[in-house]
Amino acid sequence: MFGIYSPSSAQEVLTKQEAITQMLDNNFGIQLAENQLDIADNNQDILNSGYLPSLTGNAGANYTKDDQDVTFRDGESNSITGAETTRYNASVNFNYVLFDGLGRFWNYKSLKEEYNLSSLQARETIELTLLQLFTVYYEVARLTENEQVLKQTYGNTQQRLKRAEYSFEYGQVNKLEVLNAEVDIVNDSINLLNTRQLLENAKRDLNVVINTDLDRNFDVDTLVDFTNQIQLENYVNSADANNVNLLQAEKNITISDYDYKASKAVFLPSIGLTGSYGWNEGNFPVTSFATSSTTTGVSGGVSLSWDLFDGGRGITTTKNAKIQYDNQQLVKEQIKKEVTRDIYNARGNYQNRLNVLDLQKKNISTAKNNFERSSEQYKLGQITSVELRQSQVNLLNAQTSSNLAKYDAKLAELELLQLTGQLLNIEF
Repeated sequence: MFGIYSPSSAQEVLTKQEAITQMLDNNFGIQLAENQLDIADNNQDILNSGYLPSLTGNAGANYTKDDQDVTFRDGESNSITGAETTRYNASVNFNYVLFDGLGRFWNYKSLKEEYNLSSLQARETIELTLLQLFTVYYEVARLTENEQVLKQTYGNTQQRLKRAEYSFEYGQVNKLEVLNAEVDIVNDSINLLNTRQLLENAKRDLNVVINTDLDRNFDVDTLVDFTNQIQLENYVNSADANNVNLLQAEKNITISDYDYKASKAVFLPSIGLTGSYGWNEGNFPVTSFATSSTTTGVSGGVSLSWDLFDGGRGITTTKNAKIQYDNQQLVKEQIKKEVTRDIYNARGNYQNRLNVLDLQKKNISTAKNNFERSSEQYKLGQITSVELRQSQVNLLNAQTSSNLAKYDAKLAELELLQLTGQLLNIEF
């Protein structure tokens, strides 16, 4: 009388490690973070340091045509209409800053630290994306297990309906028993259909995180292992040296320190080298002392520039850089306090969810025993179908609550591992 569509089981099993690999290869957020890291790597290169000289090439040509009236020193004069003059030049020019008040030295070191900061930012992106991945992965796992529980519940209700129909047919029970079973099997069918829809949605969410085909179907690994408590405590104790937010704060302090030191370059002189190799050629009319000339040669020099007073802008910049450095120190202390709080909260949440999981496991054993006894009593006519249904619902709730508690506890552990800076160092 009642039936429900049962989809064919997926053949592919998407393991945790495979999901991580596909996420690292395909996730858009991680790709963007890696591109930003490449930009920072380019910026820290010697080509962007200011330490290399500049070499430029120049070339030019000039032509003039004019009427000239010329009087020479010996008193002779000459007039030319349409006198033509042509000039050509080419040169290679060399410029190099020998000393700029140590500005580029500290700027170069700052670029190195900015690359390290970008590396930490990329790591943070990977950590947060990994948490997102397992939030969805474990949701798929939870719904998968819930589906199995609901299928089992549906099967038990089907058997009860058949038994009630046979009993009614032989006059052993009234029609109410059949009607109750029919209502219950409809409710079980709805719950199973809703769970399957949620499961399909969750799989699509996971496909988005790993950036694969949205219609891709798969099973997931529902096995959950927890980290050794002693090892986890060691991670918590070393969190100050490994938390990614604290490490970023340290880099920002270092960068601000270098920026402050670089700002002091305005108070020191700048010394540079210049050099040139050039060629010049000119062709002149008869009114000139020479009809043509060609020169080639090398020139070079040393220059010194010292901004003795720039109106106070340099002093202001240096003062502000020092304040920025002090601000980064304050930001680090604030982050340290917040991270410590978050770790305490995460550790408390984790321990609480482990305790809840232990209680839920015990509750399953009790509910299963109660349902088995209720089933026997129902067969003997000692309890009603309503009482049997209540024991069945209690077992269903215990099983689904245990599934939720298991994955909640694992996610709480992963959040704690991320805060301690060890999320990328564990095996899944």
